[in-house]
Amino acid sequence: MSTPVDDPLARERSHLSSSRSALRAMREDVEALDISDVTANWVNAEVLARQIEERIKALADLSDTPLFFGRLDYLHAPGAEAAEGAEGERFYIGRRHVHDHDGDPMVIDWRAPVSQPFYRASKNDPMDVALRRRFGYTRGDITAYEDEHLSDPAEASRTSKLLQQEIERPRVGPMRDIVATIQPEQDEIVRSGLSGTVCVQGGPGTGKTAVGLHRVAYLLYAHRERLARTGTLVIGPNRSFLHYIEQVLPALGELTVQQATVDDLVGHVEIKGTDEATAAVVKGDARLARVLRRALYAHVTLPTEPVVVVRGSRRWRVPAYELEDIVRELLDRDIRYGAARDALPQRIAHAVLVQMERSGEAPDDRVQDAVARNSAVKAAVKAVWPAVDPAKLVLRLLSDAEFLAVHAEGILDEDEQKAILREKPARSVKSAKWSAADAVLIDEATDLIQRTHSLGHVVLDEAQDLSPMQYRAVGRRCTTGSATVLGDLAQGTTPWATRSWQEALTHLGKQDALVEELTAGFRVPTDVITYASRLLPHIAPGLTPVASIRENPGHFEVRQVSGTKDVVEACRELLRHEGSTGLIAADARVPELAEALAESGIPYLGPGEETTQDTRLTLVPASLAKGLEYDYVVLDEPRAVVDGEPDERTGLRRLYVALTRAVSGLTVTHTVPLPPQLT
Repeated sequence: MSTPVDDPLARERSHLSSSRSALRAMREDVEALDISDVTANWVNAEVLARQIEERIKALADLSDTPLFFGRLDYLHAPGAEAAEGAEGERFYIGRRHVHDHDGDPMVIDWRAPVSQPFYRASKNDPMDVALRRRFGYTRGDITAYEDEHLSDPAEASRTSKLLQQEIERPRVGPMRDIVATIQPEQDEIVRSGLSGTVCVQGGPGTGKTAVGLHRVAYLLYAHRERLARTGTLVIGPNRSFLHYIEQVLPALGELTVQQATVDDLVGHVEIKGTDEATAAVVKGDARLARVLRRALYAHVTLPTEPVVVVRGSRRWRVPAYELEDIVRELLDRDIRYGAARDALPQRIAHAVLVQMERSGEAPDDRVQDAVARNSAVKAAVKAVWPAVDPAKLVLRLLSDAEFLAVHAEGILDEDEQKAILREKPARSVKSAKWSAADAVLIDEATDLIQRTHSLGHVVLDEAQDLSPMQYRAVGRRCTTGSATVLGDLAQGTTPWATRSWQEALTHLGKQDALVEELTAGFRVPTDVITYASRLLPHIAPGLTPVASIRENPGHFEVRQVSGTKDVVEACRELLRHEGSTGLIAADARVPELAEALAESGIPYLGPGEETTQDTRLTLVPASLAKGLEYDYVVLDEPRAVVDGEPDERTGLRRLYVALTRAVSGLTVTHTVPLPPQLT
């Protein structure tokens, strides 16, 4: 049956159906590949089979995810970089490229150059676009469309209703991609080049996390071969956050990006202990890197005895002064401790070979290697430049007051040294109760001994909470690559939270990074962000408040209650709406609220657990709320959230985070007076 020519919606549905069929054919073509005759050995076969498997996964058609979300009709042929375009060409913009049996594109990848005007074109700069069409979907089926005639000066500029609906659409489950709603200022960051590091300061709801993830997807598209060799990594604040975002990149067809927390990166030892805030701040200070370097290189001693190498009937003597010159030269080169230690026996062996040549012998490289393995040379290296275990080095620094005092002199004062010294020294590395800050110190010491592997690109989210030493640990993973740093100074909730992005970027080793600020709020309703912004003068007076672009002000209510039953009732009311609901409370209040929810028969999940249509309520400790979003939020007892932190400023920042997790509505419940900064 043919599609009526006067029914645009039917034509678009037909194109969607054809595109899905074409994608299915692309997948079937890959599944049908026979590699039995093209692989030389089983290793090549395994590699190729894995690549084919990943390609099949990347070509999956997610039934509830629109295959394309927009259309561009050009006035003329696009530029040379988009050779597919002919005059008057029409492009459907989607999450991945789809072509028909003849290889002609049916859907263009959103990252392709020809797709850029979908995000950047405007009335003032139409970028040769005659028509931009957005599609509305219900469970993967096209139900509406909306046109913008960018080249028609007579058509008044208006806000896209479908864009607003997509931004405000209720969600159940993990974070979604935002390819259909990327704004021009976000797109500029997403498409920035691989060589440069970008730092994004963004308040709640500005989409900084999504921008960072989409930048990774774009870089993998534009520099796939290079990043396939060097690797990419997304670093989040905790496992709950990583679970929340883990489906974004696979939905865009990217399956190879690794995810980790900073603790995962520095997991050289098992974390069994915690630090007092004072100790953690000192251990996280960048000055500890200087202390560790001093302590490490203190193991090197200048030789006082010659080395005598016996080969057959000949004895070759390298005097102490010549050995000292070799050691000093290695120290002056400032290479890794372990690399210098590996080079030392070869340098000594070379000195012996010089003597052999002067005596008329003609030694080759095999002779030099044999001399380097000589027992006398090994003994000299062990005495002069001993092997050092990084964990043992850190343990001694934190346990031996005299050792610490010697190497921290002029760097840490007595109170700071006392703060990080262990009251009861551990017997061994295995029995020590290591803290998260200790693990970062061990990672620093490990890098001083042996260079850390560098990746091609690293995304660091919620970066404002990292200590200087944690920044150094992340920076080591991208010394030869670039980074995307994401965060909000107003949401810094650790005692060591960074004060400025320039300071943080210096510790990261990316001083020349471009700092961008996102101030347009897409996710948080106007009334909610306005209320939360009352805290900004007290927690981050230099920041620009987020301005919500949402036309719908959202549900907002501050309600004085008499107890937990009223809090549960507030949850029940919000659960009548479509979408997810989060009950956020001070950590100490969570057990009481959990009991009240259980008694009322309302099922709930913990942070990181995936919501379903049957269980849409998540009980969230305030300490784990950062980075998470819910359609509706009940915030229990703001005063308790503030009081749960070691100081008021950190408490107010934690409260700011909790207040800004709602996408559609917020109910604040309290039995005790609200913090005065809110009133």
